[in-house]
Amino acid sequence: MIEKKAKMQVLIHLLAWIIFFGFPLLFMVESGEREYVRYWIYIVNTAIYIAVFYLNYNWLIQRYLFTKQINRFIWINVLMIALLSVMFFYLKEFEIHRFMPQQPPLQLKILFYFRDISFILLMVGLSVAVKMTGNWYRIEAIHKEAERAQYEAELKNLKSQLNPHFLFNTLNNIYSLVIVRPEKAQEAIHRLSNLLRYALYENNANFVPLDKELKFIESYIELMSLRLSRNVQLSTEIKGGNPVDQIAPMLFISVIENAFKHGVSPTEPSFIHIDIEAKTGQELVCTVENSYFPKTETDRSGSGIGHENLLKRLDLLYPGKYQLTAENRGATYFVELVIAF
Repeated sequence: MIEKKAKMQVLIHLLAWIIFFGFPLLFMVESGEREYVRYWIYIVNTAIYIAVFYLNYNWLIQRYLFTKQINRFIWINVLMIALLSVMFFYLKEFEIHRFMPQQPPLQLKILFYFRDISFILLMVGLSVAVKMTGNWYRIEAIHKEAERAQYEAELKNLKSQLNPHFLFNTLNNIYSLVIVRPEKAQEAIHRLSNLLRYALYENNANFVPLDKELKFIESYIELMSLRLSRNVQLSTEIKGGNPVDQIAPMLFISVIENAFKHGVSPTEPSFIHIDIEAKTGQELVCTVENSYFPKTETDRSGSGIGHENLLKRLDLLYPGKYQLTAENRGATYFVELVIAF
């Protein structure tokens, strides 16, 4: 990619100078000696302008201007302009003596002289502008590459936190089943193996087909429901799931597992309502409402990183395209996550 850009840059410079050299030929109405000599003088002048441009572009700007040696940069260009002005003066004198029968007015000579100096100054300014612009784009590209690398590293780090967190919470649920309902524990372990296969392999991608993710959520809810007692009311409704749509994997797991963690009481009536609706090509809305039984300080199950992890992943993957609402409504807890495709 870099080599291709460099070749394109050389081609643009080459075409620009070809146009610059060839432009006067379009206005040559005669083919005599005078026209050709004047054209070759123009070629010499233009070659000097090119030399000034590339001397600054390839060396002086990088050597002095970018290293904050501005005074040296200015004085070198002043000296160069003074020397070239003498050369231009003698070239103009040659043209005048060769092709003009009488000397032009002094004012006209001064005008020619300052015209040539102005063109040299223009070449210096143009080289600075082009070099500074190219350098700005290069720095921006480096910054974007650094930001992309940081983004990938942070996202990878969040994913590496997610899998152990998911496994830890699920194993806690299976552990409780082993004590009270061992036959259900065996079924849970089998279901967990299928879920882990998805979590370990599909989670490597930034985005997965939406229908796969929704099936994973359904399987996870079924696994978590194995430990629920009869005094827990669980209702789920998952609609949509077009395989054309893509979604980041395991975004909703922390919301759902928190509902099972904080919404279930072993002694009191409890409920968990999960509603996920995917509108093809538009948005996905996940609503979770549950009875609220906050854990005590001594209960550290789940490590508590799920919500923070979710927010960081949403900021990285869906900046400005999501809305997360989480409200403690006294005896209930309500969470709504809306993601625009």
